[in-house]
Amino acid sequence: MTAPRRKLIVVSNRGPVSFGRDDEGARVARRGGGGLVTALRSLVSFHDVTWIASAMSKEDRVVSAEAGEASVDEVARDGSRYRLRLVAHDEAAYDRYYNVISNPTLWFLQHYLWGLVYAPDLDDELHRAWADGYVAVNATFAAAVVAELDAAPDSSVFFHDYHLYLAPRIVREQRPDAKLAHFVHIPWVQPDYWRVLPAAMRRAVHDGLLANDVIGFHTSRWRRNFMHSSEELLGATCQDEGGWVDYDGRRTRVTACPISVDPSEFEELAESEPVLARERELRERHGDRRIVLRVDRTDPSKNVIRGFRAFAAYLDAHPEAHGQVVMLALLDPSRQDIPAYTNYLAAIERAAATINARFGDADWSPIDLRIADDFPQSVAAYKLYDALLVNAIFDGLNLVAKEAPLVNRRDGVLILSENTGAHEELGDWALTVNPFDVAGQAAAIHHALELPRPERRRRLEALRAHVHEHDLDGWIAAQLAALDESRARAPGYHR
Repeated sequence: MTAPRRKLIVVSNRGPVSFGRDDEGARVARRGGGGLVTALRSLVSFHDVTWIASAMSKEDRVVSAEAGEASVDEVARDGSRYRLRLVAHDEAAYDRYYNVISNPTLWFLQHYLWGLVYAPDLDDELHRAWADGYVAVNATFAAAVVAELDAAPDSSVFFHDYHLYLAPRIVREQRPDAKLAHFVHIPWVQPDYWRVLPAAMRRAVHDGLLANDVIGFHTSRWRRNFMHSSEELLGATCQDEGGWVDYDGRRTRVTACPISVDPSEFEELAESEPVLARERELRERHGDRRIVLRVDRTDPSKNVIRGFRAFAAYLDAHPEAHGQVVMLALLDPSRQDIPAYTNYLAAIERAAATINARFGDADWSPIDLRIADDFPQSVAAYKLYDALLVNAIFDGLNLVAKEAPLVNRRDGVLILSENTGAHEELGDWALTVNPFDVAGQAAAIHHALELPRPERRRRLEALRAHVHEHDLDGWIAAQLAALDESRARAPGYHR
């Protein structure tokens, strides 16, 4: 189902393009990175979009300065036109917003990455980063949204993710009748874990989100956690049936609808020359060996090191696999300005080197570790895996689990963490693992590689059929339908 075309203001920290200069000094636009931007790009094909995002690069800031308070015309990869408004934040404020609050704090909290004995320490710097960084940047985003609403009052505003929890409240206070929706692409933790944050911060997060007409999550699990934390931390009244939350004189609809991908885009990419070239290189390097693939960012939540340990345990238990099976780990270096991420990347490299030294020989390295932002290489590897390991500690969804089966040519088997959002959808056709159970993951690798071919094919075809049926177009339509329903059933303020 395709939603009727409408005016949308899409708001996300990272935009669909980033600007730079080529060797001749000419300005060039490069496709923005990250799974969220990749998933949202199709919005511009279906709707009249103005996209508000941070000016990330030096050239982004130049573009923002040239445009002043206006947006600029851009063209998407498929030829669709949209408007882009780049917000140039104060650099010190943005550093605190992104590198102190958004990622080391909110991301770690919402993926249960703190052990709590030694971290976090909520010191004066964190409080300053909240006030002078996160609050300030959210206010800058909100001002841009208000300006766009003044130009097009009938637009619907579509906020995205954990970077922007406060902006909806600021917009609501200035434009009470605005149509606001917010999709949270990461997990939502249980109420007690939110109590790690100071009361004012955790209340502001929930209060900001509940200024929206609709809040979306990928799974009923994350939706349920949000409603319970709204009850416990704000005193909101929740109706689990229907997903309504009453708070501060408003009624907000909370939905669970997993995002998807565009199958046709991946089928086209799979036969593109950049992908075919990388496929040839992978085939030449690994020959007839069976491939256990992982495609991730070097983020602690992705659980890469336990995956390596599981592969080592598999090799320990199955000497016959030596020289015959390889783990291909394609990792995109992530957030290297943040110490926790640089340390984790170094630990990944040490773990791979240790396993290769222990098991490898002159003709075979058990782990082929490649650290690069190389999307064509990832798509090429999607075609070649025999087992796909997605063992995240927690994950809002995980699009790799949906992308890879679309183009796989080897009847590959998905091994999927029960703590990924994708498991709620895809678990029936995957091998389920506990992300902390290294022995269980090792057993799952063996099981995946030894499944009879008809069973492997049945699972893969079911995954493909599901993603084709529940595609990105349908997800977009569902978000906008929820917004329309919410406005019809609970319009505006009712106090």
